[in-house]
Order: sequence, then structure tokens, then C-alpha cells
Amino acid sequence: MSLVQFLKSKTFFVQIAIAIVGLLLFVFALKFWLGVTTNHNQKIQVPDLQKLSLDEVERKLKELDLDYKIIDSASYNPDYPKKSVIEQTPEVGDFVKEKRKIYLTLNPSKYRDISMPNLNGRTKRQASSQLRAMGLNVGTNYTFVNDIGKDVVRGLRFKGKIINEGDKLPLNSIVDLVLGDGRGR
Repeated sequence: MSLVQFLKSKTFFVQIAIAIVGLLLFVFALKFWLGVTTNHNQKIQVPDLQKLSLDEVERKLKELDLDYKIIDSASYNPDYPKKSVIEQTPEVGDFVKEKRKIYLTLNPSKYRDISMPNLNGRTKRQASSQLRAMGLNVGTNYTFVNDIGKDVVRGLRFKGKIINEGDKLPLNSIVDLVLGDGRGR
């Protein structure tokens, strides 16, 4: 039998029909299986987790059959409780499927610590500018010591205690300057 005769034969058309029906059955079975395994048309609305503690978040997400993962701690925000949720992804109101992870950013328990520089010998103005640039506040409770330089920094204090170079203070702390009075020799 030649190739041209085989292409015109009933056997060839039956084989083609079987292949097309088999392919269609495979495609529909695959579509049905994907719909079942991927929870097609299932929607769970993401709740608002902001300002909630991790225990509250865990309880709330377990009820909805969702999971969470902590991705980061942001800069300290005093408007939020310590170790509470500041941001979440996906956003509030978005729709997700069951077992989906919600990524959380937490509020740290305090401001980050800043290492103190050596400001000894700087003027009051220079030291104040550098401390403010680092995120610290300069107090108005100046202590004056007998020194030849007027308004020259001779030390730093935090809550009445002397601060040394390298000591760590929380961001936004109030630092008091120990200054020279200009009368010393």
C-alpha cells in the first residue's frame, strides 16, 4: 500500500479521530484536575492585621486557614504597639486562596541604638548639629566646667550619667552637653 492510498484509507481517518478524541479528553481532564487542585474560584479576603500582636494575628489567620511569615522589622514607630504589625502583603481587602502566606512587617520594641561619636573639643554648635543629624535631641540642661574654651564640648550626659565614645543610646534620646566656661587656663 502506498502512502497516498494510506492517507485516503478509512484506517487513517479512524486513527486521526481517535487521536483528536484522546487529546480532547486529556485537555478536559487536565483542566478539571487543575481547577480542583488549585482551588479555582475560591476567595478569602485578607483581614486588617495592623496594630495586632503576633498572638492575635495567628488566631485571626488560623480561623481563615491562612498562614503568615515575618519578613522584617521596620523603624520604630511610637504610634504602633511594640512588636505589632505595621505593614502586610497582600494588602487589606485583597483576595487570596487558602493556605496562602501573609507577609508581615513588625514594629520593633524600641528605637534603634546609635553609637556615640567623640565630640570632645567641638563647639556647641558643631556638636548639636552632628547629634541632630544622627537622630538624637540636644537638651537645654548644659553643665559648665572650668575650661579655657568657651562653649567647647568637654563631655556628654544622658539622664545625668556621663556618656563615653562608643556608648549606645536609643534614637531620639535627649543628650545634655558638658561645656567649657571660658574662664579656665
